[in-house]
Amino acid sequence: MQEEPKRGFELTEDVEQGMAKEQQDLRCNESAVSVNAARRKALIFKQDLRVVPLSAFIYLLCYLDRSNIGNAKTLNEDTHNDLMTETSITDFEYTIALMVFLIAYAIFEVPSNYFLKKLKPSRWIAFLMLSWGALTIGIGGVNNYGELTAVRFLLGAIEAGLFPGLVYYLTFWYRPSERSLRVALILASATLAGAFGGAIAYGVGQMNGINGVSGWRYLFYIEGAPSCASAILVWFLLPDYPETATWLSAEEKDLSRERLAVEGSHGDSKGLTWVEAKQTLIDWRLYAHYLIYFGISTPFSSLSLFTPSITAGLGFSNLRAQLMTVPPYATAYVVTVAVAWSADHFNARGLHSTIFALIGAIGFLSSAVLPADAYAHRYGCLIVASSGAFACIPPLLGWLSSNLHSTGAAGLAIALNISFGAPGQIVGVWIYKSNEKEKGYPTGHWTNAALLFFVAAGCVLLRLYYGRLNRKGAGITAYAY
Repeated sequence: MQEEPKRGFELTEDVEQGMAKEQQDLRCNESAVSVNAARRKALIFKQDLRVVPLSAFIYLLCYLDRSNIGNAKTLNEDTHNDLMTETSITDFEYTIALMVFLIAYAIFEVPSNYFLKKLKPSRWIAFLMLSWGALTIGIGGVNNYGELTAVRFLLGAIEAGLFPGLVYYLTFWYRPSERSLRVALILASATLAGAFGGAIAYGVGQMNGINGVSGWRYLFYIEGAPSCASAILVWFLLPDYPETATWLSAEEKDLSRERLAVEGSHGDSKGLTWVEAKQTLIDWRLYAHYLIYFGISTPFSSLSLFTPSITAGLGFSNLRAQLMTVPPYATAYVVTVAVAWSADHFNARGLHSTIFALIGAIGFLSSAVLPADAYAHRYGCLIVASSGAFACIPPLLGWLSSNLHSTGAAGLAIALNISFGAPGQIVGVWIYKSNEKEKGYPTGHWTNAALLFFVAAGCVLLRLYYGRLNRKGAGITAYAY
């Protein structure tokens, strides 16, 4: 009878000790989780410093060299020293020269992604840079329609592999939830290239006639040379895969391998197999992604090539028209990066693409219905349209790569996606008709508005479809939104 209180005390002490041990274990687990999160964050930051700035710089040079023909078309036209006059080509022939670039672009995208994996990213991308830089310099020496068209075709074949290659390249380094922002930082460099291109063209226009060389020829010489020089740096500085990066420790490589075991591509994996290719080619949901990307490609292409012409139709003349291309591109850069960050942060890529496709559509639609001489209002619409059209692209690409689960499938599907966009880009070279300059280019604006509404509708339907698939999967989220 007298032992009961002591026993109760012993039981209470045991319980307290057990609770203390559980709390200690919990604190240890929380500490371990915190340490692992810090290690992952440090690894991602280290990768970002090595991979993203260099990739963005490469794409900036690529985009500068593909779109500068739009600046050359109107550069120094007041003195008849522009590309059109000196090569004696018509507006129709100019459009054909733009189109053959895109035909080659569509044909060579898939093979290029294969070689990127086969030959290592650093080697293949350096080769592409050296080649497109040399071809850009070559355009500065053309004298007629045939020469221009031939060089533009070769330029399209070489540049075809870069953007899908870079998107594919990121799958070796980042998980799906981390890619949209990185893709955006790379893609947004295209808007920076547009801004720089206008500013460079404005400065180069002042060189017209120096040593008997026209300004538009200087433009190609000056913008092609950095790509050739940078190819050497890329060969040595661009890291291929986390597994082979000498600046990662063994522990960091293990962590990277663990992070990407399921949701990433692998440098040591085998190339694309026929089984993977067949599964990717008959996966019909992917064709919804491809069609949506077709819709966004027309605005992207037309803005890339005709923004100097559009600004020239807004009351800005001569070199000032080149300079006024800078604000739309600069604004689009900021918006694109912000939207991509938000899409990754909230894991809602389809929703973000929908919203900004609608914003872009409204910008083009407003510009189409405004009076042709409402220059200030239509210039504001151009800024809105450019921001919306560019900003919805990175989430679309991140959305696609998030729903691909093998190295081979990622390489093929990303290249196919960009290839499906090539016909859309071809449409983009025809819709801004030179004889509609005084009317405000209504055909171009109406077409882009309609296609961006199509993109928004496609994103909504695809989002609903993925939601249905996930619900059928007994609550297991199989597809990213």
